[in-house]
Amino acid sequence: MSAKSRRPKSPRVSPSPSGTSRPGTGMSTKDRDADMDKIEEEGFDRRPQSSASRSAWDNDGFDMGTEERELNSSFGRREGENDDSDDADDNPMAMESEVYVGGQMRVVDPAAAKEKELQQKAGCWTKFKRFLRSFWRTRQTDDTKADKELHVRTTLRELAIYMVFLVVICIVTFGMTSSTMYYYTKVMSELFLDSQYPDTKNTFRGSTTMADFWRFSQNVLMDGLYWEKWYNDENVTRDEWGYIFYENKMLGIPRIRQLKVRNDSCIVHDHFSDIIKTCYAPYSEASEDQQTFGKANGTAWVYSTESDLDGSSHWGKLASYSGGGFYQDLTDNRGDSILMINELMENLWLDRGTRVVMIDFTVYNANINLFCIVRMVMEFPATGGAIPSWNFRTVKLLRYITTFDFFVRACECIFVIFVMYYIVEEVIEIRKHRMAYFKTIWNCLDVIIIIISVLCMVFSVYRTMAVNRMIETLLSQPEQYADFEFLGYCQGVFNNVIAIAVFLAWVKVFKYISFNKTMTQLSSTLSKCAKDVGGFTVMFLIIFLAYAQLGYLVFGTQIKDFHTIGDCVFTLFRIILGDFDFHELEAANRILGPLFFMSYVFVVFFVLLNMFLAIINDTYSEVKADIANQKSEFEITDYFKKGYEKMVGKLNFKRDKIADIQEALAHADHNADQHLDFDEWRMELKARGHADPEIEAVFAKYDVDGDRILDAEEQMKMASDLETQKTDLNNQLAELEENGGGGQRPGTSESNGSYDDDDEDGGGGRGRGGVSGVSYEEFVVLSRRVDRMEHSIGSIVSKIDAVLVKLEAMERAKLKRRETMGKLLDNIKEDEEGDGNRREQMERLVREELERWDSDASLSNRGAGSTSSGRHSAARSLAAVSRPGSSISQRPSSANNQDDIDAKSISSRPGSVVSRQGSAVSRQFSPRADSAMSGRTIQDPNASNV
Repeated sequence: MSAKSRRPKSPRVSPSPSGTSRPGTGMSTKDRDADMDKIEEEGFDRRPQSSASRSAWDNDGFDMGTEERELNSSFGRREGENDDSDDADDNPMAMESEVYVGGQMRVVDPAAAKEKELQQKAGCWTKFKRFLRSFWRTRQTDDTKADKELHVRTTLRELAIYMVFLVVICIVTFGMTSSTMYYYTKVMSELFLDSQYPDTKNTFRGSTTMADFWRFSQNVLMDGLYWEKWYNDENVTRDEWGYIFYENKMLGIPRIRQLKVRNDSCIVHDHFSDIIKTCYAPYSEASEDQQTFGKANGTAWVYSTESDLDGSSHWGKLASYSGGGFYQDLTDNRGDSILMINELMENLWLDRGTRVVMIDFTVYNANINLFCIVRMVMEFPATGGAIPSWNFRTVKLLRYITTFDFFVRACECIFVIFVMYYIVEEVIEIRKHRMAYFKTIWNCLDVIIIIISVLCMVFSVYRTMAVNRMIETLLSQPEQYADFEFLGYCQGVFNNVIAIAVFLAWVKVFKYISFNKTMTQLSSTLSKCAKDVGGFTVMFLIIFLAYAQLGYLVFGTQIKDFHTIGDCVFTLFRIILGDFDFHELEAANRILGPLFFMSYVFVVFFVLLNMFLAIINDTYSEVKADIANQKSEFEITDYFKKGYEKMVGKLNFKRDKIADIQEALAHADHNADQHLDFDEWRMELKARGHADPEIEAVFAKYDVDGDRILDAEEQMKMASDLETQKTDLNNQLAELEENGGGGQRPGTSESNGSYDDDDEDGGGGRGRGGVSGVSYEEFVVLSRRVDRMEHSIGSIVSKIDAVLVKLEAMERAKLKRRETMGKLLDNIKEDEEGDGNRREQMERLVREELERWDSDASLSNRGAGSTSSGRHSAARSLAAVSRPGSSISQRPSSANNQDDIDAKSISSRPGSVVSRQGSAVSRQFSPRADSAMSGRTIQDPNASNV
């Protein structure tokens, strides 16, 4: 039997007018009806063969895509949108965008569906561009505020990508440093800074005179630079010269350099001009002495400029010194070097004009692949004496040697890719938001991190090239000074900058976790108290700087911690934290010292600091209260909970579906011939709510011979596979429940409601009511069925609306009639000239009329026959009491005291029994009753609705 003969042709009814096109389809109703006829006649006869549809069982199902929205969420938005809309918006919406999938109604956005259709028809290049564009999809490039779930999903995607970037930048940063660097610096610094002089037992750290410099140079420096004997006094070989601690190879030779100032660099006061003939000012480049002096034969006595030495400036404790000066390069052995030191000392290489002496050298330890760039400085201020300082920079200039180094190199390449990725992302966001992009602090932080990362990448390339060039020069000329000072300084700056980048990168994590209201407490507190903190900061700075200036002026000449304004500021902050030396203040000034300390502690610590804490605490309390009162929004916990419930729902749905198929397999063989044909199979599964494509897919999978009949062996194989799948699903459910904390598993109905048809494991394609690989013809058929359903439900809704309108009109008529009867009874009571019998007759008639109204509620469903009798009774009652000149026709109907009278006023009269509750029955007063009302007419405004 053909599909056409089996399937009766149902009449087509469409709610859309003829000739109108359906939104989103692009065709008229007539065209669709023609397609429907053609498909119904031919489409069902073209069922695919078993072999051709065997793969349908593994189809991923009906993919709704991103354009679907769940019905409950769409209703929630629709309800909020209709608050301010017109009455026309309250009409029932068309169902042409609503479909049932997996037992749950889905609402498909026509615009999104059309966009998806265009995407499917797009070419390869367009799809490739869209694929690339999806990599830079963020909360700022796409509008995710309307959809909380999409907002959380996009945020989690951004957070996942950013966490990978954070891990990469941490590996790159920490791959350049290690704890070994500290020990290397410690060993080298203790060797030169803590070794004692033979005669004074002083060290370089405690050097205070120019003579201490020569003691250091002749003893400690020589012993530290040249290790020419073993601990048993045996000489090392020539090849082993130049190693410090026998492990650290000295690159090139050491250099000693000094800078001087001129004799006339300052002015002597007139009172002492005859006595004091020389004056050497503190160091400055303008007062620098560049004249040849002493022996005048060599670099130690002839000035060399900074460009000649290819040097760099140095920032000391007293001043910033240029890279030129008078220098002496030592040798690679102790004997020649000490002779040079002695010659310099004997010829007064250092004199009153000397302001600084620097000793520079670089060592390399191949065991740990680290360089140590050493600079020891002794400054000679104009006050006399000496101030030592030093700088030991341990850096890793040769980056790639070990396996871990190459792993770090791979991470550096990934880091470069990430930086390029974020550059493109920020450019897209800036193009979209323009200058408004920079109003957000997180966006500014993104730009800062990118700039720092680019600078670090550039310096890394420069460092590699510079180190290779310097090492090649050093290897070709091993007896020259190797100036790694500037490169070491740049490496130190690079380490500091990339450390700041890592710090900012960790702070940026708050950008991606701020969607959780608990995580916004910090930012909300700081933003809400910004104005109060700003005002407090101004007040605090005024008092704080006043105390800093007072401390500098009072104690600056005697206490080191107050000898500069900057040191005063840091010292006052330390006092707030409890780090202070009261006795030193008291010794400096016995009166102002204690007063300064006590007043500062009282004003700053007890008053200002507690004001600051009060501002923060009050604001934090407000933020906590606001968060507690906020409406609970869709958060990350809800997202994961929904995902868990969805997964459990999928498994439950698959298990129930397998149970249905097992039952169908057991009962489909109606004739008990051990052969199950397709018609029996289809009839059984159709009765259980399964779709034709699904039925065909299951049958085709086990119909190996393609004869459209399942024999006993094929049925056993199907039953075995179904039981295996059911067991696996039960195991997965048990595992999910165990991992989920033992939570109760959602029921079947709940799981059906939460089932998502675009799952990746193919379950969605086998759901009830779902379709697999829907063709255009089948889509038209389904659309036609939706039209019929829409028409049926639309007619029912229209009838319900009509009934509601009639009920409202009847209610209004009832209320109006009760008001009218109340007015009549009031007029009867006030009529002093009326006859008593007539009043009693009138009250009896009215009471009977009201009792009829109450009884009409049960009779209204069977007919409206009592309506006409009620009208005549009311007319008779009005005619019996109406007379010319009656006060009934003369009283104004708009009196407020009479309009508000209800049935209670009627029941208060003697012999009156009136029920306050009655059915809403609409009647119209008889014209005869109206004619008896002294020429005045009482009209019912709702009489036309009956």
